[in-house]
Amino acid sequence: MSSELDRAYALIRAQVARSQVPEDPGHAENTLEWLLRLEPEADQALRLAALAHDIERSRPNRLRRQDFEDYDRFKAMHAAIGARMAGRLFREAGVPRNIRWEACRLIRLHECGGDSRSDLLKDADSISFFDHNLPAYLEREGMEESLRRARWGYARLSERGRQHVAGISYRSTALQRIQKLMTVQDI
Repeated sequence: MSSELDRAYALIRAQVARSQVPEDPGHAENTLEWLLRLEPEADQALRLAALAHDIERSRPNRLRRQDFEDYDRFKAMHAAIGARMAGRLFREAGVPRNIRWEACRLIRLHECGGDSRSDLLKDADSISFFDHNLPAYLEREGMEESLRRARWGYARLSERGRQHVAGISYRSTALQRIQKLMTVQDI
């Protein structure tokens, strides 16, 4: 089975590298790293899902949040399409059906969670946003949108995940401001 999994990881990395957003490949790797920090004994389905969770973003016609009135609907569609894309890659690599199905289930749920395994992946993804993506997101999207996105990401974290995010140190005063304000809701 090792060769099938190695092939699956290689196919995922090659696909994610096609994203037009420069931080996406690093986010995939960083999410896997956070998963393993949170759960060092994570099984192969969780590991594959962590690396492939945002594979939908690698499409030339990737979904854009501007095309959705509802942000949660955008995220649900992103996750559903990503699960289908990853499933095709897993099948091509010869990943056993039970691992393939569970990894796709986790990808489908990575934005909303719902059980201990998908909640773990959601936390790894969210922590990685703060650890890896937020600086580039701020540069590209500006303060207001970055604060909105940080608040959304922080709200979906478990208490354990929030503790990890609180431990992230930013040098930029703008990022420090986001980190301080993301826990405060507008009055």
